[in-house]
Parts: sequence; C-alpha cells; structure tokens
Amino acid sequence: MSSMKADAAVRRPALMKIPGHGGLPFLGETLDIMFHPAEYLSQRYAELGEVSWTSAYGTRMVFLLGPDAVQMVLQNRDQAFSNSKGWDFFIGRFFTRGIMLLDFDEHRWHRQIMQAAFTKKALASYLEPMNPAIARGMAKWRPDDKFAILSHVKSLTLDLATEVFMGAKLGPEADAINHAFVDTVRAGTSIIRYPVPGLGWHKGLKGRALLERFFRERLPAKRANPGSDLFSQLCLATGDDGQSFSDEDIINHMIFLLMAAHDTTTITLCSLLYQLARHPEWQEKARAESLALGHRDLGYDELDQLPTIGLCMKEALRMIAPVPGMPRRTVKDVEFKGHLIPSGTLISINPQFTHHMPEYWTLPERFDPTRFLEPRMEHKQHSYQYVPFGGGAHMCIGLHFAEMQVKAVTHHLLQRFRWTVDESYEMPVDFRSLPVPADGLPVRLIAL
Repeated sequence: MSSMKADAAVRRPALMKIPGHGGLPFLGETLDIMFHPAEYLSQRYAELGEVSWTSAYGTRMVFLLGPDAVQMVLQNRDQAFSNSKGWDFFIGRFFTRGIMLLDFDEHRWHRQIMQAAFTKKALASYLEPMNPAIARGMAKWRPDDKFAILSHVKSLTLDLATEVFMGAKLGPEADAINHAFVDTVRAGTSIIRYPVPGLGWHKGLKGRALLERFFRERLPAKRANPGSDLFSQLCLATGDDGQSFSDEDIINHMIFLLMAAHDTTTITLCSLLYQLARHPEWQEKARAESLALGHRDLGYDELDQLPTIGLCMKEALRMIAPVPGMPRRTVKDVEFKGHLIPSGTLISINPQFTHHMPEYWTLPERFDPTRFLEPRMEHKQHSYQYVPFGGGAHMCIGLHFAEMQVKAVTHHLLQRFRWTVDESYEMPVDFRSLPVPADGLPVRLIAL
C-alpha cells in the first residue's frame, strides 16, 4: 500500500458520516426538488449543512452546497469529478456526447477544436446576420395586453440559432424542432425513466431521434459547401494535431450547442425582460443607451456601449441561473469538509442556491444591479459564489455568444417596444428541468 493510501486509511475512521434523509419510498424527495427547490435547499442547508445525502429520481445523491463546494467541483484539480458520468444520468440519452458530457483529455481535445467557432472574429461574423434576423422576428410582434414573452422569445432565439449556427432559416419544421428540444430537455428529470409511450422519457427519445435525422440529412451538403456558420466551422475545424470531427461528433455537438444557444438564452432573456418590466427605471436607462447609438443594428464593437443591459443581465443571471444545478459523479474518493464522499457517488452543486446565499449577497431576493458595481462588488467575495456560466475546464464555451445575443435582442426590443407588468405580479418559475416562466410571462407590450 502506498503512503498516500495508508494515510487515507488512517484518516477515514475520523471522517464524519454524511447526514441526510431519503424521503418517500421510490419518489424520495424528487417532488420537493422539482417544485420547491429554493425552499428545499435552504431548509436542507440550515438543517444538515454543506454536505448531505438524499434520494431522488430513483437514486441516491449527495448535495454539496455553497461556494467552497462549487469551487472544489468546478476546478476539479484532482480530476475526481466526472461531468459525463454525472450529466449522463439525466440527459445522456438525449444529448449524447455533447461538449458538456465529455471528460478530461477527450473534453480538452474537442473543446480545443471548437474554440475556433467562438473567437472574436467568429462572434463578429455571427452578429452581422443576427441583426436582420432579430428585426424580421420582432416585425411580427404586435402590441398586446398579455403578450407571452416565453413563446415569442423562444421562437426568436431558435430562429437566430439556426440562422447563425446553420446558415439557413427553418421552414415548416420549426415547430417540430422546437418541440423536440423542449422534450429532450424536460426528459432529463423524468420520474419514470423508461420509454413508456406518452411519458417524458419516451418523448425525449423521440425528440433526440428527430434532431439526429435533421442534422444528418444536412451534413453532406454542409461538408461539400461550407460557409461561415458554426455548422460549417465544426466541419472545417481541426486541432493542433490535424485531426477533425467525425460526422457523429458534429451531429452530437450541433444538437447540444443549438439547445444551449436558444434554451439557456431564452431563460436569460425571460429573466432579464421580467426584471426590466418590474423596474421601469432600469428599462428606461437601458433604452437611453440603445437610442444613443443612433441605429437599430448593433455592431460588435458597440457591445461595451450598452453597460446597463450588461449590468441588468448579470443580476438576472444571478436571480435565475440558467442551469440551476450541476451534477457530477465521483471517480475517486473525495474528502470535503470532514466528510468522505466515496468513488461512484452522484453529487450535485447548485449555483442557484449559491446565488441567493445571504452570507454573500445583500437582500438576495431583491433585483439590484448596483451590487456588481464599485464599491460594492458583492460577487467578488468568493471566486465561486457567482457562476452563471459554470467554471473551470467546463466553463460554458458559448458564454460570449450568449452575452452578445442577449444584448442584441434586448437592444432591438428597447427601440421598438416598452413592456410592463402589474406591480403585484411575480413571475412563477417552473424548475422541473431548466427554469422557465410557468405562466409564459405575460406582459403589456406597447409600441414606441
């Protein structure tokens, strides 16, 4: 036995047993996690602390709460936490081998090739066609006392993602593609994890099959006649070793990236637009900056000239993290806060919880973009208390694309419309998979 293993063997008897409770038979605490996550995690943290076990989704898992846990898991210095083995339990069947579901050397190799699609030059080329696409989409929007932000924004961001990422507009298949993405995302938190017709898991598998066919049918033409879109970039990209992606790699990456590009952006936009409706003073400040540019289309070199949108987006991302929980599975024993977490354990960190900890945020339930400004800089108290795009080796590869897209959409919207909600209105959030407005976010949309 090596000295390291001997030392570990000596230490283990002194490690504390992980506290926890499993809830109901079969269901465990799944329903609390799905329907009341904020209350559930706050109560768990107060009762059991930073490390605790539960039963949910038919398995046993360990919650690691707080920024220290987020830092340990995302930095992953000892390569003890597997993204693939964690996410695979939830979405592996639906987002097979997407960049978020790869590990270690393989992940680094894929990410290095994909970086070419997210350089400043590439981002600027994406923004150019994005502006007219946003204008075309919003030209269809009509003033309404109950304008459904979620459905309109989701349709717009899917159109943008396909035009920018694929260099083509969606035709009559748009609704089917949108439904397929909804079904694949929602399937990950299915309670019945078998392909029973009509239930979520079965719908997710059907959605995945449709998306595979969609990209496979278009791949030969894209390889033969590549353009400047991301689909083409993945076909052309090569690593330092000269290797390129296989057809299966490209299909897997396109399905995952298209989902991330429009689903998480939709969540961010819904959260941002809700807060700008609730706080018209911030909406007017953002509008003044957009109008000061003197034109509707946003240039890449003008992104920094819209600081209010950027500041409000930061706060919207704090209040609703697009990916509120991040699963991993340990591939070796881990010691944290005096607890031994054995190899093979499914664990979860929770940025949404960390973003609302009163230990780090003043009045965390209040929308307050100034918390990110000097002299407060509340997000700087711990390097991992604010992680809307993750961190470490798996930091979201498209974070700058997402920021650009949110700014561009909001910039166009501010120049066309004003939107409001009643003072008493509070947006209900559906956390069953990725967090979306449970009521579609109805606003009063007024043309300028």
